[in-house]
Amino acid sequence: MYTAMMVVLAIVSALMILVILMQSSNSDGLSGSIAGGAEQLFGKKKSRGYEAILNRITIVLSVVFIVLSLVLVTLGK
Repeated sequence: MYTAMMVVLAIVSALMILVILMQSSNSDGLSGSIAGGAEQLFGKKKSRGYEAILNRITIVLSVVFIVLSLVLVTLGK
């Protein structure tokens, strides 16, 4: 049981790394904070599509990662 959960944790970790690396950057640097503030508030809404799917997958994988880590710590004692 412990070994199987460790394997699942390793798979979840690798998937989470891949999904995070596939996401686009949210910051534009210093020029984006000065000039693009209004555009960020009112435009470029990515509520649907590729970015939203990656965001939800990241959230699910991170919750699974935290729960598995806590379970493995309690089983290891």
